[in-house]
Amino acid sequence: MTTVRTPPPPRLPVRDRAPSTDAGVSPMLSRLAAERATGVLIRERGTLYLDEGEVVHAESPATPGIDVLFSARGVLEPEVWREAVALAGARRRVGRFLIDSGRIAEGALQLCHLGSLYDAAYFVLGPSSTPSRFRYGAAHWFGPLRPVPVAALERETVRRRELLHRIWPDAATDTAPLRRAGLAAGPAVPLRQEAVLGRVDGVRTAADVSAALGRPAFHTLVDLRRLAAAGHVTAAPAPQPPSVPGVLTQSSTDPDVALLRRLRDALEAL
Repeated sequence: MTTVRTPPPPRLPVRDRAPSTDAGVSPMLSRLAAERATGVLIRERGTLYLDEGEVVHAESPATPGIDVLFSARGVLEPEVWREAVALAGARRRVGRFLIDSGRIAEGALQLCHLGSLYDAAYFVLGPSSTPSRFRYGAAHWFGPLRPVPVAALERETVRRRELLHRIWPDAATDTAPLRRAGLAAGPAVPLRQEAVLGRVDGVRTAADVSAALGRPAFHTLVDLRRLAAAGHVTAAPAPQPPSVPGVLTQSSTDPDVALLRRLRDALEAL
């Protein structure tokens, strides 16, 4: 009997279980913490304000501001916020003014401010294509309230990054315009995710959805990744450049265009 040996089938590709734990966390920030620096760290996607080497405030265009979160949760009326900024912003004591004037309880303000800080810091500490800069002595008008150690902030940033990867490893829905996948039928969507799905229109990004809902941006990323994993949401394709009449693109695979290109090349060779 002749034995025929066949090669084993090729192994299927396997995604990494989690992204690198040190990618995107700023070594410069660690050095500033070690020297107990005070000032503002400016990165591609936002800023971190330090006081004595600890982070006291964070801002990113990818996240709603703390005033938006206050208003959306009904914690503080917009008029009260504007008054506090006008009266105490120049002294960089807006947070302390709100507490001392009885506008908000200290615990409630700290909780909301920490949520805003961690939310913005996640984006600030993301991978960057530009160098970071630090301006010594700069202070934010909100003022220090409850400083966060740099090590704790970096740990939380890495934890959040790994959480998103476990939910759905494709990060395209984090930044691209979003569109519905057009499922005819599918699993029921929880109310929280339904509100997010209702803002998906093929134009809005995750940051736009967060601003429209007045929710922390990272929470919106979690909802969108879950919606993507369930097949409800995809990243909209990048817009194609407008076609110019009479111009034949090299990437075209249309048979008529290919024939015209060959005719053109033959005429040029005459």
